[in-house]
Amino acid sequence: MLTADIVFVVALILMAGCNLYFAPRIKADRIAMQWSVSGNPTWHAPKLAAMWGPLALAVVIRLVIWAAQNTTPDKVHGVEIGLILFSAIILVVHVITLKIAAGGGQSHRQAELTDQQN
Repeated sequence: MLTADIVFVVALILMAGCNLYFAPRIKADRIAMQWSVSGNPTWHAPKLAAMWGPLALAVVIRLVIWAAQNTTPDKVHGVEIGLILFSAIILVVHVITLKIAAGGGQSHRQAELTDQQN
């Protein structure tokens, strides 16, 4: 097992833990998944898909990387650092998305605008 695989598994465990922690705190049925430059959500996903979809995506991507490593090892380079970076990035983005959703579904920009209006 590569060191990167350990990082990947830890990231998956943390993502699953965050899902279990944030699930009861997210009241909306849909979660914003992407924001525009102005801070407004551009699209939403159903809560279940938004919470567990990134984990499934991460596993699928890891399986594709594994398949590439085993079928064409001479063409696959930098797997270790790539997998570590991928694990860190998907974990951080997932946690940020869940924190925003748990905070009333507002992005930081929307919260600032609401504070300025009050």
